[in-house]
Amino acid sequence: MREVAGNRWVPAGRGPRPAPARWVILSGVSTRTTTRIHPAWWVAAVTFLALVGAAAFRAVPGVLIDPLREEFGWSVSTISAAVAVNMALYGLTAPFAAALMEKFGIRRVVIGALLLTAAGSGLTVFMTASWQLVLLWGFAVGLGTGSMALSLVATVTGRWFVARRGLVSGILTAGGATGQLVFLPLVAWADQNWGWRSASLGTTAAALAVVPLVAWLLRDRPRDAGAVPYGGTAADDVDPVRQGAARAAVRGLAEAARSRPFWLLAGGFFICGLSTNGLVQPHFIPAAHDHGMPVTTAAGLLAVVGIFDIAGTVLSGWLTDRVDPRVLLLAYYALRGFSLFLLPPLFGPDLEVAMIAFIVFYGLDWVATVPPTLALCREHFGSRAPVVFGWVFAAHQLGSAFAAFGGGVVRDVTGSYDLAWFAAGALCVLAAVLSISIRRNLPAPAATALPTDRQEAAAAQAHG
Repeated sequence: MREVAGNRWVPAGRGPRPAPARWVILSGVSTRTTTRIHPAWWVAAVTFLALVGAAAFRAVPGVLIDPLREEFGWSVSTISAAVAVNMALYGLTAPFAAALMEKFGIRRVVIGALLLTAAGSGLTVFMTASWQLVLLWGFAVGLGTGSMALSLVATVTGRWFVARRGLVSGILTAGGATGQLVFLPLVAWADQNWGWRSASLGTTAAALAVVPLVAWLLRDRPRDAGAVPYGGTAADDVDPVRQGAARAAVRGLAEAARSRPFWLLAGGFFICGLSTNGLVQPHFIPAAHDHGMPVTTAAGLLAVVGIFDIAGTVLSGWLTDRVDPRVLLLAYYALRGFSLFLLPPLFGPDLEVAMIAFIVFYGLDWVATVPPTLALCREHFGSRAPVVFGWVFAAHQLGSAFAAFGGGVVRDVTGSYDLAWFAAGALCVLAAVLSISIRRNLPAPAATALPTDRQEAAAAQAHG
């Protein structure tokens, strides 16, 4: 038996002293000499916190639309335009951020993104014109949060995990999506007591608070911690791609665009973003307020969506490891569409049981689509999955931008959001059809043969 420290083979420790916490390679299988927590879980934990910190700002637009209208006299369409720019850049930045992480490392990109998000949020307290809102909310925060979008989830799970990838991707996805919703009642409370500027500064503080933890705990690759990927071997810790970030991102798009599954995944995810981040997140609170519901009550309902989103996304990650991801997407999109058809009559000044039921269901379904979509990206695109998923996520955010602006236009033109809810419901049914149309790309049957000896059985067990 020999022990591995980083990438170097060294003799196993002898003598009365216990060996330090290292990972042992026996017959190509990674095990541990102690019961210390694998570094992959620490990386996943700090990634979760970074996603929550960045998501703090994304709770702001839905709560502050009405306060900005009252102070500056801007229309819903004008404010929605800034939100749309934010969401579009949030998505379009993702594939380039994935390539930047390959070139410069995860830690540097995440720290820079947190600082940019904090600056964009904090400087809004000085704005006096709508173009400044677009510059700060749209461009600065869009670029910052986009650099920590779901491409970060794909990169971390792809580098640090071989086993439990579906579960971890579900947990990390819940961090980003839940953070922006759980912060909603805090933002609404701060706005009600001290004004919208206090809410913007609070979200700035949340982003800055995560920076020291990222600098301390986040590592780029398992080899940097003297370990191997969780459930894998040193061979699974592949060398980074050393090429231009823009070139890598564009090349990933060019290669993926020749594949039918890419367009089906991107189309479904466009509708996913349209029906969640783009429509419900920024416009649910104003829509509820139109029907006499207090802003704080509506914000609390979206916070409940965030709470149930944790359970729904983690459960979806667990199911993705066990169930055909296409079937999961079919169920998620179809049920989401039917629930949106039922939403308009549920609005009212009082909180009814039917509205609570809608909120619970929508929370469970909010980003449950991410783990199966990411699994299908890995299945079809292999090692390039993080960059390709970045482009699929870009489609998600383009859908978000379309709905964020379109919802504001519908409200200004018709005086109601009803048409927007019905249109989103119909598109969700279309997304269900697109998802089940994706062909599987499973390995050959020989690759799943039963192990023939104890060493092969041990290797199969280590890989989950």
